[in-house]
Amino acid sequence: MPIDPRTPCLIGVGKHTWHPDEVGEQGAPEPLDMWERVARAAADDSSVGAGALEGLDALDIVYCQTWQYDDAPARLSERLGASPKRQHYSGIGGTTPQVLVQAAAGRILSGDSDLAMVAGGEALATQRAFKKRGERPTYSFKPDERRPFPWEAPFNDSEVAHELQQAWLTFAVFDNARRAHLGIPLAEYRERLGKMMAPMTKVAAANPDAWFPIERTVDEVIEARPDNRMVGYPYTKYMVSIMDVDMAAAVIIASHERADALGVPQDRRVYLRGWCYATDPVYVAEHDEMWRSPAMAAASAEALRIADVGVDDLAHLDLYSCFASSVNFARDALGIAENDPRSLTVTGGLPYHGGAGSDYMTHSIVTMAERLRVDPGSCGMVSGVGMHMTKHVYGVYSTEPGVVVPPGQAAVQARLDAAPKRTIVERHEGEATVAAYSIVHGRDGEPEWGALVCDLSDTERAYARLTDDHELRDAETTELVGARVCLTPTDIDLPMGGKGVRHSATIIGT
Repeated sequence: MPIDPRTPCLIGVGKHTWHPDEVGEQGAPEPLDMWERVARAAADDSSVGAGALEGLDALDIVYCQTWQYDDAPARLSERLGASPKRQHYSGIGGTTPQVLVQAAAGRILSGDSDLAMVAGGEALATQRAFKKRGERPTYSFKPDERRPFPWEAPFNDSEVAHELQQAWLTFAVFDNARRAHLGIPLAEYRERLGKMMAPMTKVAAANPDAWFPIERTVDEVIEARPDNRMVGYPYTKYMVSIMDVDMAAAVIIASHERADALGVPQDRRVYLRGWCYATDPVYVAEHDEMWRSPAMAAASAEALRIADVGVDDLAHLDLYSCFASSVNFARDALGIAENDPRSLTVTGGLPYHGGAGSDYMTHSIVTMAERLRVDPGSCGMVSGVGMHMTKHVYGVYSTEPGVVVPPGQAAVQARLDAAPKRTIVERHEGEATVAAYSIVHGRDGEPEWGALVCDLSDTERAYARLTDDHELRDAETTELVGARVCLTPTDIDLPMGGKGVRHSATIIGT
């Protein structure tokens, strides 16, 4: 069949990691230099060179936590000798790069764009090293005023009061809910987590761009010890995403006809065949069934429908791996069994390749494109997760073009929004039932307190904290989900101002 001239495809990809042993004490360059380097690498990768940059009509830069420029897209456009009519600086979140790529694809399909770029990068490891030395890097084009961090949703006072805001904690809560739902013993579940994560380290070890190119065994990943302390049960340090890395990546997206006009060889083109974005409830306790993600199931199904492929047709995967629960939930949503021989990552995953702030997915898309080029005709899927298991995105790619139409995203989201969600109760005194939990450990590796999500009824939940040392240790060997607890509310001052309520929990039965 003839290829629709508006079909969107990746024509050039670029990435680079500035390893500490290579750059020395001076560290990585500033983000603007990093973006320029990978943008030019993507242009060279297309076989077109500077011509793939000068004609850009859209440039999106992924939010950078390292440094805020006065006008990041304008500064990079100037460096590249480009004058794109769309110059956009994104918000935050692990889904961001794929969302930007598929938005560019949508504009290409509608005729509003022909040649676009998405780029991002972080020098957070270098920034951290400067801070440890009591120094500050001298970066360019500082804005006139300090800009606030672009939080997307207001903080929930009850989550703040119970300190349930760190991702390593909330994603651990979700994994424990899944374990209890499946009825898997605690020790066996951690073993399964290790068997899922350890193969990712092998991929990272073979990836020259990985921040930690070290292969580890299952025991090395899950065993709690001084160099791999327990962080939030069931996660050790080697099981959590690492954001403080120095790396950047960029992709160039074009219409098929523009790729022809530029002279991009067919073997450089990777087509975006299907995509979809969807959201679950914002706050942790609002998730009706805390052991799964309806939005993951809906978004992945729609992306596959648009691509006209099935799960078994996906030869290559990169499932967002900030924490094990995000991978587990994605496998469940897609129906991928634990014994499936396919690798779950092409990069090595966020704990081992490194998750550069909101920019990890640019690296997974770049690496997926490279993988598909050496396996022409095959299909690959990338996924992203944002906030606390709230935002979800899926993209299906192949070197083989197909009929591409935008997803029915509004209808997908409308069905999700119509589903029930729990109400968070800020003050409750009396009995409750544990729906999910995690145990927080200090830097010495010892358990400090437990984060509980408790059912008050079929529609209401409350957060609580467990502090009894014996109960904390027992919760890591004996199932706590389903236990009856008594909640006692206490008024406290919230760290960002105002008053809140914190519940103390005492176990009264199982």
